[in-house]
This record gives sequence, C-alpha cells and structure tokens, in this order.
Amino acid sequence: MARTSAPLVAPREGILDDVKAAIGDAFVEAKHEAFEDSVTVRRESIVDVCRTLRDRFEYQQLMEIAGVDYPQREERFDVVYHLLSLTRNHRIRVRVITDEEKPVPSVTGLWPVAGWLEREVFDLFGVLFDGNEDLRRILTDYGFRGHPLRKDFPLSGYHEMRYSEEEKRVVYEPVRLAQDFRSFDFLSPWEGAEYILPGDEKASPQAPGAPTTAPAGGDKK
Repeated sequence: MARTSAPLVAPREGILDDVKAAIGDAFVEAKHEAFEDSVTVRRESIVDVCRTLRDRFEYQQLMEIAGVDYPQREERFDVVYHLLSLTRNHRIRVRVITDEEKPVPSVTGLWPVAGWLEREVFDLFGVLFDGNEDLRRILTDYGFRGHPLRKDFPLSGYHEMRYSEEEKRVVYEPVRLAQDFRSFDFLSPWEGAEYILPGDEKASPQAPGAPTTAPAGGDKK
C-alpha cells in the first residue's frame, strides 16, 4: 500500500457497484482513485441520488459542495458533493455537470447547510441552483460583476474599492495597477541559479585595481 499523508479511511468494498445498482438510470460513471470513491450522475437526478446515499448507504453528512471550471467544454462546470458516513468512516464524492444556464436541483431539502454551500458555488462560478430560496452572493461585495473563480475572470478584477478621506465613504473605481504583473523566479538558490542573485555580488573578491573602502574615521596625517 502506497504511503500517503492523507487521513486513513476504511475501505468500503463494492460500494460503487452497490451505488450503481441502486440509482439505476441516474448513473453516468464511477471511479476509485487515490483511495477515494467518486460517482458521476445525471444533473436532474442529484436530489434522488443524494437521498439514496443518505438513507440507504448511511452517508449522513454533506461536508462540502465545490465547483470546477473547464472553459473548453460545452458544459463547463462540475458541481461536486462530498458526503461523509459517520457510521462507516467513509467518504464518497458525487459529481454533476452543467453550464451557465441549466440549473442544478438544490439539495437544501436534504441538508439545510447546502443553502450556504450552493450560494458559494453560485457566487464564485455562476452556477444556478433550482429550489434554493436564498440564492444570492455570499463572499463578494454588493454589485460585484462576474464570478471570480471562473478561468476567464481577469486576475485584477474589474473594480477596486477604497476608503476616500475626501468623500468620507467607500468608493468604487476601475482597477489601476501601480505596476505591470511581474514574473517571479521561484528557483531555490540552494539548487544553483545560473545568474547572480541580488546581494551575491558582494561575496566576490574585488577585481585588481578596484578602489578599497576607506577606513572608518578617515585617513590620519
């Protein structure tokens, strides 16, 4: 068994086959990688699938809902549900695929905490959730334009805000960069950079004929 820094999770043999048989036509694909079980299901069936996993397979807790953006795909977003079974000490990941217009059925009726988690995915990716009665932004500010975790969202954003001493309030302005984006070299100097790092030139001996630093206090005559 390969060594890993991840917490040890008890294996649940045959769980993917059992889930596939239980959810029927909602099943798309399943895989077991890196000691984790994942199943992809049809978007319109996510509520029924989660209810089955909760009631029949003992995945009592919804730990997280995450979004993933693949701009090159026609349906660019993955919505990923992370479920935990306290009684079986096991986790399973459930994934659905959608785009900017097709809403994903909300699972707030199964886990009330999903209300906040779905709002995060909506705020940062723009995924819609049908049945979430409070689907509004939760991390970005009022009037924020765009969804910051989309791959095509600019790194600098569109607007910046600051407190104006003149107007005695927070003001919004177009982004103004004090300098262009810079490229940073993260090569460790201990691995041997091929150039002189700032400050290293002081370690080189003086070239012949180079001026010598005058002693402290100046020359005495």
